[in-house]
Amino acid sequence: MSHDHFHVHGPDQHAVEHQAEHGDSLAIRVSIMTAILATFGAVFSYLGAAQQAAATDAKNDAILAKNQAIQSRTQAANQWSFYQAKSTKQNLSELGSELASNDILKEKYRREATRYQAEKEAIKQKAESLDQEAEHWDARVDPLLEKSAALMHPHHVLAQAITLIQISIALASICALTKVRALFWASAAAATLGILLAAWAFLPGGNHHPSQQAEKPENHASGPAMPATK
Repeated sequence: MSHDHFHVHGPDQHAVEHQAEHGDSLAIRVSIMTAILATFGAVFSYLGAAQQAAATDAKNDAILAKNQAIQSRTQAANQWSFYQAKSTKQNLSELGSELASNDILKEKYRREATRYQAEKEAIKQKAESLDQEAEHWDARVDPLLEKSAALMHPHHVLAQAITLIQISIALASICALTKVRALFWASAAAATLGILLAAWAFLPGGNHHPSQQAEKPENHASGPAMPATK
């Protein structure tokens, strides 16, 4: 977050403190207000950084889930290819059994066909298990991306709130130096708006923002079509 380090004191603030030490009531009020606002700014900065870290973690989890789904689906595709190869061998053995000229060859081909059928079933079970595993990982992706987007919205809103707090502190400092009381009220208005904005970020309905779109990881591997079983 761009406001992770919230600094308040500058040359203008030292001037305000100097005036406050000499009993200037306006300077005293401004000094107190800027100290309070600096506290709010530090809290908002911490909350924004925490939201950003949580959102990043959720998005990374979504990417890992998608990668795991792609890996499982690729392994399933390999198993289905193996299954097809066994089916071809089984069909050839059955054909050989039908065309064999003696009982010994017929029995040999029948045994091979039976063996290939048993091997096919084991391969099929493993491929279906991998397909289910891929679907399980895929089902986790969208909720994690939605969680990430929901967590990022308060981060952006808090950044805006911190900006308003900084503007408020700057206006208050100028007010103390120039004695223009209108600037004091302008500073108070900016501070109030910043605090309300930060509070709104964490309201139940405040996390939904139309401009926040979750960027889904691309799926570069599509699931294989299940071959017709014999």
